[in-house]
Formats: sequence, C-alpha cells, structure tokens
Amino acid sequence: MNKLLKIMFVLFLAWMATGFFLIKTAHDKAEIVMGLGVMYLSFIFMPTFIYHRYKDGKYKKYIINDEKLREAFKNVGKD
Repeated sequence: MNKLLKIMFVLFLAWMATGFFLIKTAHDKAEIVMGLGVMYLSFIFMPTFIYHRYKDGKYKKYIINDEKLREAFKNVGKD
C-alpha cells in the first residue's frame, strides 16, 4: 500500500506539472487537465491515503474521551 501511495503521489505531481506547463503555453485544455488533477487528488488519492493512515486504529490516541479528560484534569486543583 505504501508503494501504491508513492506511485499515486508521483503521478499527481507529474499531472500537475503537465497542467502548469499547458497553462503557461496557453493550451485550450489546460484548465481541464488541472481540474482533473484536483479531482484525482480529492476523490482518489486522499481517501486512499486516509484509509492507509487510519486502518490500524492509530487515530485512537488522538480521540478525547471521558477517561482522558479525567486523567488530564486530575492534577489541576492540586497546585
């Protein structure tokens, strides 16, 4: 999955570089290429990246729940 993400990111960078080149050369389809690149980033790359990052439950240490709040505020009044 990690290699897939790297390949997808390089593909995105190449896509956007091509789009910037087409904009600089005033090509008719430059805006379409850039728009498709943004759609690729939004709907294909980012969901794949988010799934890869959070599939193992790594996000649980960032969630605030009652137990963490009690632990955080346990020593507040003891100063």
